Amino acid sequence: MSEPLRSPVIRHSPSSGSGSPDVWGIYEPDTGSIQYVCADPETRQAALIDVVWNFDPKNYRFSTDSMDQVLDLVRRNDLTVQWVLDTHPHADHVMASAHLRQRTGAPNAIGARLPDIARIWADLYNLPDAFDPERDFDHLFADGETFKIGNLPVTVMLSPGHTLGSITYVCGDAAFVHDTLMQPDAGTSRSDFPGGNTEELWDSIQAILALPPETRLNVGHDYGTKDRDEPQWEATVAEHRANNIHVRDGTRREDYVERRRKRDATLRLPDCILAALQINLRGGRLPPAEDDGHSYLKLPVNRFD
Repeated sequence: MSEPLRSPVIRHSPSSGSGSPDVWGIYEPDTGSIQYVCADPETRQAALIDVVWNFDPKNYRFSTDSMDQVLDLVRRNDLTVQWVLDTHPHADHVMASAHLRQRTGAPNAIGARLPDIARIWADLYNLPDAFDPERDFDHLFADGETFKIGNLPVTVMLSPGHTLGSITYVCGDAAFVHDTLMQPDAGTSRSDFPGGNTEELWDSIQAILALPPETRLNVGHDYGTKDRDEPQWEATVAEHRANNIHVRDGTRREDYVERRRKRDATLRLPDCILAALQINLRGGRLPPAEDDGHSYLKLPVNRFD
């Protein structure tokens, strides 16, 4: 792996004018995750989207390096955090939602179908009473719901496929499309986790690609390609429709579904999925401490092929 993919990278995608947000992308190298700050240039109000609580799966230790980096960017740009947002309960990193809510005082939110995802994983962990999204999130956004970042309206799109409850945030000419699309030279995200569905992922992507052609699509991850070792995360709808290797214009739905399923069959579980989801379904909180003052995770054995 080249040095750029080993290092944090921050890029600013400036507002294009009235109704358009300032967007900062912050690349987290350990998981290839992109964290976002979306801000209203007029009011300096901002949302933090899909921020990482760093987790070392080899030593089972946490650090706050990534969220500290995001909050430092907020301070340096004189922003005020209005929302702490996630697009879905991530499988490859631990979400910083609970910590950010505590540190900023801003409400945290995620999609309204999180309880459905929680029920699937409560069964896999055999933890029937562990997850309570209404306890751990201040708001669960429904499909089509709107809210504001400063004076900028945001629309929520239900975008299932990667998970059954993934959502997309559309703010002016910027959309945060999580684990649906990758960069055009990398294609799309996987759909083989419990509750995922390849046909639904195709439909979600088509709805995203029906946004105006100039819309900046901000993806959830980048791992580079054999021809590119510099992390990238923004491309327009027009660029995806012209160049995305999985879903460019002219691609047939049945061909995409076959290709995606074949690719997913070769992929292993992310290194930290079984730890991350047990925490993320609690909004980024560890399980309650036991009588020795420490928290413990429960890992299912022989539940996955």
